[in-house]
Amino acid sequence: MIYITRRERFSAAHRLFRADWNDALNLETFGACSNPNWHGHNYVLHVTIKGTINPETGFVVNLKDLSRVLKDTVILKLDHKNINTETDFMQGKIVSTENISVGIWDVLYPEIKKLGAELHRVRIEETENNFVEYYGE
Repeated sequence: MIYITRRERFSAAHRLFRADWNDALNLETFGACSNPNWHGHNYVLHVTIKGTINPETGFVVNLKDLSRVLKDTVILKLDHKNINTETDFMQGKIVSTENISVGIWDVLYPEIKKLGAELHRVRIEETENNFVEYYGE
């Protein structure tokens, strides 16, 4: 089994809040991240796939195809967007890094299968000190 990781970056705004809570409770729970005027991050996304080497190509997948899938399914939907209001796969969810990683997994999983590989891990670095890893569990 071979594991390949592709790194992408995106910048996006979001707000941690529950619409059914008032601003005071959101502030108490989520702190400054519940700012009604949003806040943003420069995220780093690592997507790891796994599979066997195709003897005809020497690839698990063509990395140009992987790059295109990541751009079309994830990056174009997140980069320079307000994740709460503009990203279809995050609608109705609390826009935490944890939920973003699950949302990315959910949209990528079938696309990676079409390439002939398996999605192994989605890792999102929100800051240099905080990151989330999701393995589809």
